[in-house]
Amino acid sequence: MKTPIADFVRRYAAGGGARFHMPGHKGRPYLASICTETGRVFSPEALDITEIDGADVLYDAAGIVDESEANATALFGTAHTFYSTEGSTLAIKAMLTLVATALPRGTRPHFLAGRNAHKAFLNGAALLDAEVTWMHADEAAHLCACPLSADDVENAVKRCEKKPHAVYLTSPDYLGNVADIAAIAAVCDAAGLPLLVDNAHGAYLAFLSENRHPIALGATMCADSAHKTLPVLTGGAYLHVAKKASARYLENARHALALHASTSPSYLILQSLDLCNAILADDYAARLAAAEAHVTVTCRVLGAHGYRVAAREPLKLVIDAQKSGYTGEELAKILSQSGVAPEFADRDFLVLMCTPDNSETDFLRLEQALLALPPRAPQESLTPPPVFHPVRVLSVREAMLAPAETVPLSRALGRICASPTVSCPPAVPVVVAGERIDEAALALLAYYGADTVRVVEE
Repeated sequence: MKTPIADFVRRYAAGGGARFHMPGHKGRPYLASICTETGRVFSPEALDITEIDGADVLYDAAGIVDESEANATALFGTAHTFYSTEGSTLAIKAMLTLVATALPRGTRPHFLAGRNAHKAFLNGAALLDAEVTWMHADEAAHLCACPLSADDVENAVKRCEKKPHAVYLTSPDYLGNVADIAAIAAVCDAAGLPLLVDNAHGAYLAFLSENRHPIALGATMCADSAHKTLPVLTGGAYLHVAKKASARYLENARHALALHASTSPSYLILQSLDLCNAILADDYAARLAAAEAHVTVTCRVLGAHGYRVAAREPLKLVIDAQKSGYTGEELAKILSQSGVAPEFADRDFLVLMCTPDNSETDFLRLEQALLALPPRAPQESLTPPPVFHPVRVLSVREAMLAPAETVPLSRALGRICASPTVSCPPAVPVVVAGERIDEAALALLAYYGADTVRVVEE
C-alpha cells in the first residue's frame, strides 16, 4: 500500500532546502544534542514539517492527506475515515458537532448517553450547549462500567421526555466491556437515531478474524484512538463516518474537526497514521491473531493461580484485584518492581493493554511477576455502588462556564459541580458538571481518591 504522506515528507527532508516556514527548528537536529542516560537521542526535526506546498491541508484535504485517508477508508470499510492528530478527544467533539449542525437552526442538541462517558464528551456537550440524558446500568460495579443492553437503550429512548437527537455509547470501556453494538444499532435505526460510539480502545477490532468494529456492526459514527491499540504515535486517531450515515455528516466532517482542532496539525503523527495503513494492509491480521492467543494463554495461566481474570475484549487483560485477594494498586507496584508497566490500576482492577507488538518476553515477565505472589482469599468489596441519580441543577455549559472554586470534599455536600473531578486515566467523571453533589457522590469521590472538587461559586 502506498504511504503518500510519509513519502512526501521523506523526499522533502532529503532535499535539504532552506525552510522559511514553521516549525522553528527548521529541520535541524537540535534535539540530537540532548542525550538520554542510555545515550540514545530523540531527533525527529527533519521529518517535522507544516502544511507547506505539496503537503496538503488536513482539514481541507485534496492531495496526499486525502489519498492516505482513502487508504484508511478502504481498510475500515467506511464512507470516509478522517484523521485526527489530537486524539479521540477531537473526533468525539466532531461527532457531537456533526449531529448538532444537522439540526434545524436554533435547535438545542440532545444526547442520550451512557453514564461512563469520557470527559471529552462532556467538554463537547458544554461547547455545544447540549442537553444530556444519562443512561445508567444497574449492574455496573465500577465507575468505568455501564453495561447497557439493547433493551436498556430502547427503554431509555422511550422514557425521554423529548426525543434525543443521537445515542452515545462507550465501547469497549476502560475495563474491556464490549456492548452489543449490532443490537443497539438496530434499536437506534428503528427509532431514527444515529448511534455514536467512543471506540477509543477498539481500533484493532476491525482486523480480528470476525470484524467487530462498531462501524461494521451498525454504528453511524465512531471515534478511534489509533495510538491506543495500533502502531501510531500518541495523538493519532480516526473519525469514522459509516456508509449509512447522513450525507450532511460526510460533507461537514472536516469543518466539524477544524472547529475544535489546532490549525497546526502534527505531521509526525500524520506520517504514523499513514504508515500504519501499510502495516494494517500487510500481515497485521495474522499478528493480531497471535497476540490474541498470547492473551488467552496468559489469562488461563493467571486464572489457574487464583487470579480472577475478566473475559472481555480480546487484547485487554483485566484482573479483578479484590476478588483475587489484592488491590489493583498492590499488583501494579509488584509489576513495576519487575519492570512491567500496566495501563491502569485502582483498588478494584488492574488493566493491561496488549498489542501484537508485545513480545513473548513481555508476557513471560508479566506472568512470572504475578505468579510469584502467593494466592490469597478474595477480599470483600468495599466499592460504593456507582449507580446513583444526582439532581441536575444547571446545564453542563452553564456549570462549566460559571465562576467556580475548588473546595475540599468536607465542604462539597450540596454544592453544584462546576467541572468533573477526574484523573486520566480513566477520565470518567464521578459527578457531572451541573449536578448537585450528594452523599453518594461524595462517597464515590472519596473512594476514587479525590480530595477536592471544583464547584460553582455561591
